Amino acid sequence: MNSSPSAAPALSRKMSHADLFDQSALSALAERLVEAAKRAGADAADAIAVRGISQGVEVRDGGIEESERSEGDDLGLRVLVGRRQAVVSTNDISGDGVARLAERAVAMARVAPDDKYVGLADPALLARSFPDLDLLDPVIPDVTELEQRAQEAEAAGLAVKGVTKSGGASASAGIGGMVLVTSTGFHGSYLRSSQGISMTAISGEGTAMERDYDYTSAPHATDLETPERVGRTAGERTVARANPRKVETCQVPVVFDPRISGSLVGHLVGAVNGASIARKTSFLKDKLGAQLFAKNIRIIDDPLRKRGLRSQSFDAEGVAAKRLAIVDDGVLTTWLLDSATARELGMTTTGHAHRGVSSSPSPGPYNLHLEAGEVTPAELMSDIKQGFYVTDLIGSGVNGVTGDYSRGASGFWIENGKLTYPVSEVTIAGHLFDIFKSMAVANDLEFRYGVNAPTVRIEGLTLGGR
Repeated sequence: MNSSPSAAPALSRKMSHADLFDQSALSALAERLVEAAKRAGADAADAIAVRGISQGVEVRDGGIEESERSEGDDLGLRVLVGRRQAVVSTNDISGDGVARLAERAVAMARVAPDDKYVGLADPALLARSFPDLDLLDPVIPDVTELEQRAQEAEAAGLAVKGVTKSGGASASAGIGGMVLVTSTGFHGSYLRSSQGISMTAISGEGTAMERDYDYTSAPHATDLETPERVGRTAGERTVARANPRKVETCQVPVVFDPRISGSLVGHLVGAVNGASIARKTSFLKDKLGAQLFAKNIRIIDDPLRKRGLRSQSFDAEGVAAKRLAIVDDGVLTTWLLDSATARELGMTTTGHAHRGVSSSPSPGPYNLHLEAGEVTPAELMSDIKQGFYVTDLIGSGVNGVTGDYSRGASGFWIENGKLTYPVSEVTIAGHLFDIFKSMAVANDLEFRYGVNAPTVRIEGLTLGGR
């Protein structure tokens, strides 16, 4: 349940550059909310304050198409009365607003239904140390710098022979952070900067047009790909897709480019989410401890990776986050759990609680990656007589309840281990059990996204063509 009481603006003020890095006011406000909730009759409470500042520009044909900036601080208060819970949120507190918000939250909790699994995290599991994960770039680029990055990316894409027009380029930067205070004594906070550059290129004319893209994102500007490389890669990918062919329906090895191979990791992680397991809506609900992959496969969730896109040292309940092998030597080792789903399943939270200001905690991943193998991508494909190399996936035809897999795709045909001509308008289909079992990986893992994987080969998928 959510509440957004009306009050005079208090958190929507314009912030100076120094204010962006100072969370002391948010911390004090979160503490006041928890104290007010206890005075109003809550048995337990926690409060989060979320900061978000972003600015971005989009360019097309060298001109600025759009430029925008947003700033905001939002607050969420969760209260528990016995086994009853309520969540309220606001971005505007002034005067006696803290007391009124807390009183309303407690009143809502008293009429909420009982839930035997709700509650704050076990105090013994709360984070006691906060390692420096180097998530905050001290230099925030201004609009002029962002415009320059976007224009350089677009110019590099347009310079690729065969590119006929720009689909636009963009650059962005921002800061996001959270303060969490609980009635059990936890107080933690973090700030993370984010920067990105992207470009979309178009080749051909009319019905023969093709488009592709590239992008880069990182907390620190020094970890970004250069704008020139982003634009050039987008252009080269687009030109390579020109004049695609259709192929006959067949069953062949399918190789996933690193740009999209992480989607296979995403399907696994969605199926091991504790909420899905508790609801019995996952095709993996009875597979904990099972050998799902070959013995050389390891899938890691690492919230403590320095400069990671999703790194943080504690979860949304204050539980210490830690590196976790979800799959180790091919064996499924764990579910992803917050406190409530852990209680429901008779287990212990894995420190994977995520939460917005207007919702209660629920499980989710951090920085995911599929560990690299030992062979090069060329060696991984060398024995494929006829196959399909996927560079782009379309649609979301994956059933997490049954494990059935069907996605629209485009890419390149493989002949005798080499990429030959572009292919479009095909469907790849199979079952995730079979996909996991036959997975083989190359050695080209790079950490560029929230979910990272090397080139991946899957045997015997059905390719639906003409």
